[in-house]
Amino acid sequence: MSIQQQVEKNIESEKTQATGVKQAVFGAAIGNLIEWFDYASYGYLATIIATVFFAPGNEKAALLGTFGVFAVSFIARPVGGLVWGHYGDKLGRKRILTLTIIMMSLATFAIGLIPSYATIGIAAPLLLLLCRIVQGFSASGEYAGASLFIAEYAPDSKRGLLVSMVPASTAAGLLLGALTAVLLQYNLTHDALHSWGWRIPFLISGPLGLFALYIRMKLEDTPVFTEKEHGEQQEPIFKSVRQNRKQLLVAFGVICLNAVGFYIILSYMPTYLVNELGFDSMKAILTTIVSLTTYVILLPFVGTLADRVGRKPVLIGASVLFMLFTIPAFLLLSQGGVSAILAQILLGAILAGNDGVLATFLSEMFPTSVRYTCFGLSFNMGNAIFGGTAPFVATFLIIQTGNTFAPAFYLMAAAFIAFIALLRTKETVNKSM
Repeated sequence: MSIQQQVEKNIESEKTQATGVKQAVFGAAIGNLIEWFDYASYGYLATIIATVFFAPGNEKAALLGTFGVFAVSFIARPVGGLVWGHYGDKLGRKRILTLTIIMMSLATFAIGLIPSYATIGIAAPLLLLLCRIVQGFSASGEYAGASLFIAEYAPDSKRGLLVSMVPASTAAGLLLGALTAVLLQYNLTHDALHSWGWRIPFLISGPLGLFALYIRMKLEDTPVFTEKEHGEQQEPIFKSVRQNRKQLLVAFGVICLNAVGFYIILSYMPTYLVNELGFDSMKAILTTIVSLTTYVILLPFVGTLADRVGRKPVLIGASVLFMLFTIPAFLLLSQGGVSAILAQILLGAILAGNDGVLATFLSEMFPTSVRYTCFGLSFNMGNAIFGGTAPFVATFLIIQTGNTFAPAFYLMAAAFIAFIALLRTKETVNKSM
């Protein structure tokens, strides 16, 4: 082969690789966006869901019930993390991502069909709980799978940037859910919204899920997975956990901040603004959209920064910023108006500092043969204990203490736990997958 032919072959190979990376990023991100739009619809319509699915007469109890269902559904996530992770390491990333989008779409669509408490009584919240558990089981394989799918395609020098598309697509799904909730509240009367309008985001998950399924079916599995040593045996699931228990414990500690921060700032916040600070429901969602927009815009910049200076300094910086500025941000929130918008920008920016690198960091912590299992277990265990319960705990703490700043102190405590865990980690930037 001549030198010119070799050069042309190398160029063609690079083009093929670049195309594969683009397809991987798009396929993983678009499915993740749709899945988290499905998941987010529940949070942004929580106050309406409380009146539809729970007995009337006690608004606080109904809201606690709604967030209780939100929290209980997370019980399925550690189990799902193990199951999806084990089979993702055994059968491939693509197959699991295909199954998760099917399950999430079906469960979300089913929520839109459940009759109200006034129609079927206690069966309504029980059916809601069942659908939420299926959603939680599905979500447990989505975030880790999408992150690994991109990380194992991405070149080492751009892994942070490209994997940041996963939290960006997650937030974009939340943003789409928030915008949908605003449009519904703006265009529908109170009665229409409570009787049938709230069902719209859940019902459209059906066709959206089919679109995401079509995109993912066209993807090839990651080169890292397909090029594993021939004949490599899959370790028993609990042996994999035991062998990596130290890394799992550290990862769990780091994830605490993501879990509490994500669900307090991007999911629970509209309810907090309405119920505790007296915001109009539409204004509450609009100010949260500001936080989401800030978060989405900054994530790629954080990913790029982590590629240059390392994962650990960025994550530690975000933990310190949360400990220093969470109380000032909540003070600004309580003032309303422009101050509340500035607070949302601040909180969204700091959260992006953590989440923009976390998925990359977790992807690089574990070996290929157990990467999906360990990422999925640590991420979902942290989110089950701290994330899914965050709205419930925040509401409970406010009721018990009478202090509307209780969620801020809870967020600061999570940042401190993550900070301590990060001191025990090693830098993973430019690590080969």
